[in-house]
Amino acid sequence: MDAPTDLAFDAQRADALVTVRARSVGPPGARPPAAEVLIMDRSLSMAGRRKLDEAKRAVCAAIDALPDGTLLGVVAGHHEAQVVYPPHGGLAPVDAAAREAAKRHVRSQLPEGGTAIGTWLARADRLFASVASPAVVRHAVLYTDGRNEHETPEQLGEVLAACADRFVCDVRGLGEDWDHAELLRITEALHGTARAVLDIADLTEDFTGLVRQAQHLVVPRVYLGLRLNERFHPAFVRQTRPVEAELTHHQTHQGEIHVPLGAWSPETRQYQVSLRFDPETLAVDERQRAARITLHAERPDGTRRPCSQTQTMVVVRRATPGYGIPRSAGLTRVENERELGMAMRACADARQRGDLERADRELRLALRLAEDLGDTVRLGLLRAVAATGPDGLPQVRRDASRGELQRLGLESTRTGAPPVDALVTGPPPGAGTGRRRCRGCGATAPVAAARYCEACGHPLDDAVDDVPEDAS
Repeated sequence: MDAPTDLAFDAQRADALVTVRARSVGPPGARPPAAEVLIMDRSLSMAGRRKLDEAKRAVCAAIDALPDGTLLGVVAGHHEAQVVYPPHGGLAPVDAAAREAAKRHVRSQLPEGGTAIGTWLARADRLFASVASPAVVRHAVLYTDGRNEHETPEQLGEVLAACADRFVCDVRGLGEDWDHAELLRITEALHGTARAVLDIADLTEDFTGLVRQAQHLVVPRVYLGLRLNERFHPAFVRQTRPVEAELTHHQTHQGEIHVPLGAWSPETRQYQVSLRFDPETLAVDERQRAARITLHAERPDGTRRPCSQTQTMVVVRRATPGYGIPRSAGLTRVENERELGMAMRACADARQRGDLERADRELRLALRLAEDLGDTVRLGLLRAVAATGPDGLPQVRRDASRGELQRLGLESTRTGAPPVDALVTGPPPGAGTGRRRCRGCGATAPVAAARYCEACGHPLDDAVDDVPEDAS
């Protein structure tokens, strides 16, 4: 755990980076029972360019990739959601006969109607609810080629809140007409991944890969447990890698805050835990336990038990104000990675609404951040939509397709393990030493060179003048 002990005299927030490495402890080849729901978009927009035929082929290939015994359901969605397999409802165990029956029902689907993704997810949730055992790993795969035009954002939000911590969902944007913000909203709530599939012919390989990856999920539900000192309160918990995601939903369990983290496969994940406090409640130069942090896993009987050692977050309020106390290299890197993602999304959004000047400015910022971070994956995506402008500076290619820009927005949250020699040890060269305060919510940026407010996401282009270093 990376949790700087020293806090500035006027600090109001304490942060920790928690890195968790999960591994399977069962016998080789052992896996918990699994349920899979495949959600296919059959709206009218899928009629062109043989899209639905290719999508059917992908869903059928995914069905073939499921191990025997997996509980299967297939939902076909337009402005409504229909369970096409099993026809009697619920979920059915996979065997040779079930595979052929499911594929026959998939191939019979015809395009019609609109798009209501929340309705599709709600139907998948009801299918998963037909499985009583909490030990079953619940995983869904969804593709869509369009925007969620037949329900309001509020309706989708209600469904996502109801489905949170009930199943994991991976989402794919097919073609060019979907909205990256909608897909990220879904995967953030349901702990999944979101990718762009610009060429319909690539969907089959992608779908089969997803269901095979789901077979490595070994724990149905994992929770980050926080037992806080009464002087400290949760500000946010955020997954920082392998994909950035806000984890605002939490529960109280036996006097402890439990933040759902979804189902896990053997991998490494990292989380930023941020706590708020009134500095006047902390004595100067006195060690304070801010929190005890423990990972919990759900057992087959539905109970939760610790599955990690407890880490203690200890802080000391020092007499030094402002930026006299430097941030840790890890937290600084995480904040710069978040800046990169926000710049990528801002670039994509500005270009699509025709604001070329803003799009070019955000592209240049994102390129600089990606280069400084050594983030070769996101740097490659940025360079793919970049060209050299008349002034010799990078600009967004004027012929960049909507699909390329949507992919830029979707991949903006994808991080990864930082190379050891690329850790950021301070602000970028030339950064000011003062602090910037957001006009949107009044929060002070923790990094002097920040372009977006970490608290509310408001651009800091129009922030108030830098707050002097010695201000409180």
